[in-house]
Amino acid sequence: MSSDTAVLSADPEFEHRRGGLEKIQHLLHRSPVLSPLAVLVLSSLVFTLLGKGRFQDPSSIGTMLQATAVMATLAIGQTLIILTAGVDLSVGTAMLLTHLVMARQVFVGGWPPIVAMGVGVVLAMLMGLFHGWLVTKVALPAFIVTLGTFYIYQSLGNVYGKAQTIDSKDLGGPRGLLMFMSREINLGSFTINTGVVFALLLYVIFAFVLAKTAWGRHVYATGDDREAARLAGVDTRRVLLSVYVVAGLIYGLGAWVQLGRSQNASMNGAADVNLQSITAVVIGGTSLFGGRGRLWGTLIGALIVAVFDRGLSLAGVDQNYKNLAIGVLILVAVALDQWIRKVGK
Repeated sequence: MSSDTAVLSADPEFEHRRGGLEKIQHLLHRSPVLSPLAVLVLSSLVFTLLGKGRFQDPSSIGTMLQATAVMATLAIGQTLIILTAGVDLSVGTAMLLTHLVMARQVFVGGWPPIVAMGVGVVLAMLMGLFHGWLVTKVALPAFIVTLGTFYIYQSLGNVYGKAQTIDSKDLGGPRGLLMFMSREINLGSFTINTGVVFALLLYVIFAFVLAKTAWGRHVYATGDDREAARLAGVDTRRVLLSVYVVAGLIYGLGAWVQLGRSQNASMNGAADVNLQSITAVVIGGTSLFGGRGRLWGTLIGALIVAVFDRGLSLAGVDQNYKNLAIGVLILVAVALDQWIRKVGK
């Protein structure tokens, strides 16, 4: 009994003697959003100084946010998949194929825009269902599945689109439904479009779903330890399948945002969005090993990518060095995640 009492009494002392580095490790484990938030604030301050007033200009910030809306939207679906210890390499080509279908059915097929949009979103969800079926039923790794579909969707888009670019005037102009996400919101010298607002709305909705619903808890449980979740009564296959379908839904909505952002439809748009969406999720603190991360961290990660791209451009830095900076950030983020996951081990 006295031995147990001695052990118990030593615990507070152990906590008191915990080093500063270990305290930071535990803090980041409890709040994974803090590290990307610190990076965002620090990088913004640095680029404000380097940009000589241009970086923090309201018009510059508005332009940066508009350029980020598509990637940030797709990163929501990417977050859901990475939370289950998967990854989607086809997010960009799936979105581009979807927005091309929407545009061509209006321009070539003469469909009402609302019908074309609905068909596009359903198509994107079917793509997600296909991914989920291959992962859950055929037991293929998500990496292999989406690497294959990346090329499939790209090829289908090129064949279907016939290397044709459809302009906004062919889709009803700036007042048309397909171009709704391009409509500007002016707040003095600060201008954003409805695509930015729509992306933020999606973050609010899915952050609530992940944090406050049983489905969200099952997503985390499945990603953290699939076997333990199954033994606890979670139908992990159904959860995984639903995650890929919901991600497809988000890609379909992202296609609508892309139409507003680019104001045309082509398979050549958003060339880097596949890797950028993964980058935003990883830098935002979501673990590639699943089960840990917050959607708001992904939003911060997307902003970090945008801040580095915009800030380094204003500073006149070569594109190769911009990619170098993002690559270093990814490596640091993954290494930090590995370190944080050691808490309690």
